[in-house]
Amino acid sequence: KMWVWRALLRISAQQHPQSGYAALDSTFFDRGHASAHYLSRSNRTVETMKVTTLTDTASLAVLDVQCHARWRHDTKAGPQVVRRNANDLQTVAADNGFQDWHSEYEFYSLGVEPLIHYRGSSLNAVSNNALIRERDYTQRWMAETSYSSVKRSLGDAVRAQAWYREFREIILMFAIHNIEQLCDPL
Repeated sequence: KMWVWRALLRISAQQHPQSGYAALDSTFFDRGHASAHYLSRSNRTVETMKVTTLTDTASLAVLDVQCHARWRHDTKAGPQVVRRNANDLQTVAADNGFQDWHSEYEFYSLGVEPLIHYRGSSLNAVSNNALIRERDYTQRWMAETSYSSVKRSLGDAVRAQAWYREFREIILMFAIHNIEQLCDPL
């Protein structure tokens, strides 16, 4: 049951002080290397998983995770993650992969202010990018920091072969990351 693992991640994140300011970003995790015979027999061809996370910018706690074996575009995965956590958020900072008017409209309808970097060099894009830089958009790199620390300490590959177990393994990686931040070094 996925809700059990999401609840575990949520509880580990709630141990940190929540600021209401979050960063939305995606990264890739390699799937464990299986034999060619197993891959053809199980009809599995996807070798990487796309993981979208919502990270609190003040505490670096990972609040929520969305995993995809078939890489959905960020504009589809981002609103799904924000929708689940809208009650706890004030703003969401994201790169231009999450930028489309459907996503922004949904964020505003949920009461969350999007700080999304616009593509291009039009006057609208340049002015929006200048405005969000003065706000907390520059804190978006916090999501990448949580990715790099998880991949450095726990590895960038999932070893499980089944989809549910891969999801569980990724959730546990980020839950351990949240808990490790609370521990004092020896």
